[in-house]
Amino acid sequence: MAESHTYRVIVRGTFDALAEETRQRLLAEVAEHEGIAGMHFGPEGSLAYDRTLKHFSMRYVVASDPDDGDEMAGALAEERAEAYLKERGYGHTGLRSTVTDMDTMKINRKSRG
Repeated sequence: MAESHTYRVIVRGTFDALAEETRQRLLAEVAEHEGIAGMHFGPEGSLAYDRTLKHFSMRYVVASDPDDGDEMAGALAEERAEAYLKERGYGHTGLRSTVTDMDTMKINRKSRG
C-alpha cells in the first residue's frame, strides 16, 4: 500500500428547505462562518456561508491512499459534510467537491535577482 496523501477538499452546496428555527440559528452564528472566519481547512471541516443562507461551502483535510485518487478524497469529504449537515438539521442539495492533492502540488517560488 502506498503512503497516504493529504488532500484539501472544498465541498459546496445549497441550503434547502430550512426550518425557520434553523434559519434563525444560522443567522445568529453567521459572523463565525462568514468571510475568512469560516474558511479554514481541517479534518473536522469548517462551514462557511453568508446572510443570504443560499450557498455554503465546507473545507476539509482528508488523508487518503493516492492510488484511490481525488475521487475518493472528494467522496470522503462529502460523506463528512453530509453527516455534519444532517446532524444539525441543515437541509441541503447539490453537494459537489473540488479536490487538491497537497503532496503533488507544485510550488513556484520567486527567484531573487
